[in-house]
Amino acid sequence: MGSLFSFVLNSILLGVGLAMDAFSVSLANGLNAPKLSRGMRLAIPFTFAAFQFLMPMIGWFCVHSIAETFVAVQPAIPWIALILLLFIGGKMLLDGIRGGGPEQEDVILKPGTLLVQGIATSIDALSVGFTIAEYPVLRALSASLIIAGVTFILCFFGLRIGQHFGTRLAGKAAILGGLILIGIGLEIFITGLSGR
Repeated sequence: MGSLFSFVLNSILLGVGLAMDAFSVSLANGLNAPKLSRGMRLAIPFTFAAFQFLMPMIGWFCVHSIAETFVAVQPAIPWIALILLLFIGGKMLLDGIRGGGPEQEDVILKPGTLLVQGIATSIDALSVGFTIAEYPVLRALSASLIIAGVTFILCFFGLRIGQHFGTRLAGKAAILGGLILIGIGLEIFITGLSGR
């Protein structure tokens, strides 16, 4: 029982740590688009949760099959996250400075943009495959599901908080959201380089 509690607690803590970037991006999305439909309010946290589930499992699979290739690609992960988030954050920042109108919500939160955000904020979770490499497949799946659940909850609340303040901040929200995304990209990049 003690080892089960330890496993669940460790997975939750891992989920919280991994979800912080996705939480911040959800906050930025909420700031930038305070009047999202109910479907989008669920689609955003679901997308981040799905990627936070997939990436550790892909990492786990790589460790158990193509470990040498995975290790060779790993140094590129911070660069990929940086480029993706600088692109999205820079676009959001420019739209905010130019004073984008109501149609801006649709531009920022297109499915393609959300997909790129999901990849950029979860790509570092590939490395979790090393952390859970000793787990059998069912335990690795369970850990990834817990991580996804934690991510969904945090991103849902991050989005709602962002929407609340986005309504109050009006035109400045896109600028703040863009700066947040650029900051996250730089943080992932710096952390990734210093962690090697």
